[in-house]
Amino acid sequence: MNKFLKGLYDGIPIALGYLSVSFGFGILAVHSGLTIFQSVMISLTNLTSAGQVAGVDVISTHGTLIQMAIMQLVINIRYSLMAISLSQKTDESFTLPHRIAASFGITDEIFAVCYASPDKVVPAYMYGVILIAAVGWVGGTFLGALLGEILPADISAALGILLYGMFTAIVVPAAKKSRGVLFAAVLAAFLNMFVRHIPGISAGMSVIICAVAVSFAAAAIFREGDEE
Repeated sequence: MNKFLKGLYDGIPIALGYLSVSFGFGILAVHSGLTIFQSVMISLTNLTSAGQVAGVDVISTHGTLIQMAIMQLVINIRYSLMAISLSQKTDESFTLPHRIAASFGITDEIFAVCYASPDKVVPAYMYGVILIAAVGWVGGTFLGALLGEILPADISAALGILLYGMFTAIVVPAAKKSRGVLFAAVLAAFLNMFVRHIPGISAGMSVIICAVAVSFAAAAIFREGDEE
């Protein structure tokens, strides 16, 4: 099978998952004051669920560009580590221009699918996975933003829970396997409840403070190999 078509095929489950999750982001974005076009453009140019949600939070609370940059660095720095790991699986045809282009589409799910491939990853295959996943993500955002503007507020609020359901689905399985993840998730939740109410601390800055503090705490307490 053509590598590009194989990538499209393998990326269908990702696209279906993204379609439902980004639906919630679309609703959240329009409820935060963004237009449908702005919501879609954010998804089209970012492709990062947690980063987008945090970014919309910064926008809606009139945060600064510095705050936005720091938050995105903290939230999305894991993609750099994924890219380094995935580079060990890429074919020699993955030249520098291809690496730069493909780096746009490295998400948790796309990384997992590409890394699990039994063969070396070629550019065409990865572009196929990224394309179909992006279509699902952007399409879901558009539908969510569109319905968020025309549906009653109560229904829109109920549908908006989809996004937080995704975060729960990501954290819970990992927390069951690792005490470190469970500790970090619970501590971050409790810490955020207090930090957000400190005068002068915006919601976006609260996320940055909690993420950095909890990361250091978890790294210090749960060192590699301790749980084994």
